[in-house]
Amino acid sequence: MTTGFKTGVLLAIVAAGLAAGGGYWMGQRQSEAQSGDQTASPGASTVAAKKERKVLFYRNPMGLPDTSPTPKKDSMGMDYIPVYEGEQEEAETNSNQIRISTEKIQKLGVRTEAVSLRSLDKVVRAAGRIEPDERQTFTIAAKFEGYVERLHVNVTGQAVSKGQPLFEVYSPELVSAQREYAIAAQGVDALKGASGEAQRGMRELADSSLARLRNWDISDEQVKALAKSGESRRTLTFRSPVAGIITDKKAVQGMRFMPGEMLYQVANLSSVWVIADVFEQDIGLVKLGGKAKVQINAYPDKMFQGAVSYVYPTLKPETRTVQVRVDLSNTGGLLKPGMFAQVELPTASKGTVLTVPTSAVIDSGTRQIVLVQLKEGRFEPRDVKVGARSDDRVEVIEGVREGEQVVIAANFLIDAESNLKAAVGGFGHSSHGTKPGAQGTPDLIKPAASVGHQGEGKVEEFDAKAGTVTIAHGSIPTLKWPAMSMEFRVSNNGLLEGIKPGALVAFEFVERGQGEWVITSVKPVGSAAANAHTGHN
Repeated sequence: MTTGFKTGVLLAIVAAGLAAGGGYWMGQRQSEAQSGDQTASPGASTVAAKKERKVLFYRNPMGLPDTSPTPKKDSMGMDYIPVYEGEQEEAETNSNQIRISTEKIQKLGVRTEAVSLRSLDKVVRAAGRIEPDERQTFTIAAKFEGYVERLHVNVTGQAVSKGQPLFEVYSPELVSAQREYAIAAQGVDALKGASGEAQRGMRELADSSLARLRNWDISDEQVKALAKSGESRRTLTFRSPVAGIITDKKAVQGMRFMPGEMLYQVANLSSVWVIADVFEQDIGLVKLGGKAKVQINAYPDKMFQGAVSYVYPTLKPETRTVQVRVDLSNTGGLLKPGMFAQVELPTASKGTVLTVPTSAVIDSGTRQIVLVQLKEGRFEPRDVKVGARSDDRVEVIEGVREGEQVVIAANFLIDAESNLKAAVGGFGHSSHGTKPGAQGTPDLIKPAASVGHQGEGKVEEFDAKAGTVTIAHGSIPTLKWPAMSMEFRVSNNGLLEGIKPGALVAFEFVERGQGEWVITSVKPVGSAAANAHTGHN
């Protein structure tokens, strides 16, 4: 083999080696570059994602209803907390919800029911009493002075017929008037042949005497008998003007009476009144002419039917009731004045309305609240405006929607379990607030007040008389508060017994009102834990 040939082979081998080495080196550089690109890409995407997050507004760090479109500080020098576009839903979801574990829900016996459209057919129930029909009640009284000569009816409660004699009276005035009329009547007959003027004068005297007798309620029958016989009667008989019952008797045989003095009272009880006392809040539902059902304790197997004839125009302030009159037939005479009655007054329905069971509404006196179940173990208190009520349901004018599940059993136990008062104090008056940045936004971005917040710090001072304590505490993660010194109220002054200024404590607190933070429990802690948490020496 020649020298030239050997040299060519050697050069070829070296070139191949250099080519393989260069390829390996280039491959490694490309691999490292790709690896570097892959390593850097997550960071770059994170930065890009952070740059894409949009700040909607800034909320007050203390949970007060105050927002700002630009960064700012509050009166204590704390920075307002930004609310990003992705955090809006979370803020709305957590601001006023109550969370309870499934196990506790089962133990409490929580039951829910859907809000539904129903017709509220309410029946107004009222207590009443039987009274005589005043239009069928008559008083017998003489229009002259006299004496009771004889009694024909001498018992209160006795039934009498129309025209039945009740008593006889003697009156000197009556006897004198009778004689005067008799003489005048006889004079008219005697002067028939006399001049016209004499006859006219005597006739006027007779007519005057007759009018006097009739004004004293002397019957025409007695007047005719007097004119015919010409003899006056010593006594006058009073008769019942109506068939009924003697409900009152003042007359006593031999007694003297004066003009206008009541001697007997007679009532026709073929129809009676039921006077029902209807509560103030129900009176607007009662309509004239409405049918009423009346039940009497003496006849539990009977139901009497009547009609509302009158609603009295005044209210009894001591009972806050208005009297309603029901006309009732008493053909069999079973209904006695003075009997107690239970009255049912049906009312006209105004159609289908949004309703919930009565037990679903928690009424504090100034507010009405229902607990809406959003999902299993999560509830939201809602302010509602209620309207008409039936026996077991109540109309909801605003606050909930049809189909939403509301708690109908154990809602007061949920109240105790989750500190509902704090939750209610932490959300606005409307559960359907506006979008962030619009008026009403703070109602949706307050920190969750349905659970207590925890912190540790050092007691600086407390005022037992005012019920306040100042604590230099560490950061509060649940509220995103930094370490600072602030004043709290205490739910009970007994919580601070044995705790002096300078003491290191762990405490729990809730928001009872706007910006009012109340400590519900406090206990001493070790100095190491407190110092580590608060940063105070």
